[in-house]
Amino acid sequence: MDNYFWFSLLIAINSLLVLALAINVSRLRIKHKVSLGDGGNKCLMAAIRAHCNALEQLPIFAIVMIALTFLEASTILLSILVIGFSLARIFHAYGMLYRAFVARRIGAGFTYVFQFIAAVSVGVCLIT
Repeated sequence: MDNYFWFSLLIAINSLLVLALAINVSRLRIKHKVSLGDGGNKCLMAAIRAHCNALEQLPIFAIVMIALTFLEASTILLSILVIGFSLARIFHAYGMLYRAFVARRIGAGFTYVFQFIAAVSVGVCLIT
C-alpha cells in the first residue's frame, strides 16, 4: 500500500476528530448561552480543553509523519503510528469530555509514546 495512504488516513481521521470536538464546543456554547470563554461552565471548559489539546498534538505529529512518508519509512511503521496515534487521541478526547481519568491518561500516554517513536524513527531513517 502506498505510504501516502497512511498520512492521508491520519489527516482524515484526526481532522474529523478535531471537527467533532469543535462542533461540540459550539453546541455547548449555544446550549449554555456563552459566546466568549467558558462562562464558568465545567462541561464547556472540558470541551474547549479537549478541542485545544487535539489542536496542540495533531500538527506536530502530522509534520513528523509527512517526514517519515518522504523518507519512505516502512508501511508497517506508518500504519502502527497512524492507527495508534489516532486511537490514543480518541481515548484522550473521550476521557476529557466524560471525565474518565483512566481513558484520558491512557490517551495522553500513548500519544506521547507514538510521538516519541515517530520522532526517533525520522532520525533512524536519516542515518540509514
